[in-house]
Amino acid sequence: MQKEFLDATDLKLLDALQHDATVSNVALSEHLKISPPTCLRRVKRLTDEGWIERQIAVLNSDKLGATLGHGLTALIEVTLDTQGVEHLDAFEKRACFDAAVQQCWRVSPGPDFVLVVQAADMPDYLAITQRLLTQDANVRNVKAFFATKRAKFTSTWPVLHQP
Repeated sequence: MQKEFLDATDLKLLDALQHDATVSNVALSEHLKISPPTCLRRVKRLTDEGWIERQIAVLNSDKLGATLGHGLTALIEVTLDTQGVEHLDAFEKRACFDAAVQQCWRVSPGPDFVLVVQAADMPDYLAITQRLLTQDANVRNVKAFFATKRAKFTSTWPVLHQP
């Protein structure tokens, strides 16, 4: 098996795609100054090797929230009573399966998990917490923070060294 590596062109390619994955292969190849077939092969290799997990559309949360009523974002710290691998895995699996959970992070030190949860309103938030947290006898402590403003959101990584 070949060792996976990234060269300078791969990094430029990843940087360009994470900012706009809708760009055509021809435009991308022109931007990187490589041929279109080479560009396509590199994107396929980066995808096949797992450097590119998936390509998605990032939705405008303000517009979507106003339309669908998703007006409450909660950041929730969760501490389990028992932190055995099987307990951590079980909670993580349940949290990741729930559609209201946008992000699930296993963290250390401090709480065991930090969840980013999207709810329509406070009654919906209560239902989510009862479903995920209250009914779990292994959940020892929960601390929630409610977002009042999203000052920044990005899904990009700084793959190119900026001076």
